[in-house]
Amino acid sequence: MPQPPCRFRHAALIGKYHARGIRPVLEDVAHILARTGLDVSLEIETAHNTGMTDYPALSIQDIGKQCDVAVVVGGDGTMLAIARELAPFDIPLIGINQGRLGFITDIQHKDMATALPSILSGQFEEEQRAMLEGAVLRPQRDGSLEVIYEGFAINEVVVSRGATASMVELRAEIDGQFVANYRADGLIVSSPTGSTAYALSAGGPILHPGLKGWVMVPIASHTLSNRPLVVSDCGTITIEIVAGKDASMNFDMQSLASLLHGDRVTVRRSAYRVRFLHPTGWNYYATLRRKLRWNEGVS
Repeated sequence: MPQPPCRFRHAALIGKYHARGIRPVLEDVAHILARTGLDVSLEIETAHNTGMTDYPALSIQDIGKQCDVAVVVGGDGTMLAIARELAPFDIPLIGINQGRLGFITDIQHKDMATALPSILSGQFEEEQRAMLEGAVLRPQRDGSLEVIYEGFAINEVVVSRGATASMVELRAEIDGQFVANYRADGLIVSSPTGSTAYALSAGGPILHPGLKGWVMVPIASHTLSNRPLVVSDCGTITIEIVAGKDASMNFDMQSLASLLHGDRVTVRRSAYRVRFLHPTGWNYYATLRRKLRWNEGVS
């Protein structure tokens, strides 16, 4: 039976290039993409670190200008890193899992020969997920605030204590309205996507990706009544460093250490969204059951 015509024109291939044995997998994926009728290019770091020379190598900016779909081979961390960079270009992403959990890189290696051509022909479930946009503001002598860091996150923004400090004290506001002071190891502001990551391990709830909200989760709070709080994603969350040495901030895997007293971390919804393409029949609850091992042993 002939393969339905491809819905896309030019695919970017991105891999977890430092993973052992990744090159043969990337070559297999590239061959599938080419047989489907797409032009194929490698992300430049993937090309340089694997030694693959059969396909053009493109920077992220060039991928954004030239490609209309991206295939990511790796784990969720690899997907998060590239999704942040490609989000401004509105390019849909397909994930092939070479990691452990694979919440968002959901195609297994054994299934990619059938799943990839089907998705590329238009048989897919598209999912869009919100991103966090944040900044670190530092008070100046004249009373102004200087932006010393800006970034995006798909999972979470975390403000936490330094390696040698016992805790930090943080003041949280939403749109200028005081919420609480947290004396804790830190505070997580998580998107629905990140609610199954660090926030979940700290006792936070799981948010469906379709919800327009964030969850604020204290880490090891010294006040037991400081519980996780689900808030609207329409406002701006501000976290001020009140006390504690060497506090740090983390936007997914991007870190800034040694925050000072008075520094403020702001978090709001980004104008960009991430687009994921899943195989037909994919649904979020099945992913939760499989990845979190719900109903194991239940007949």
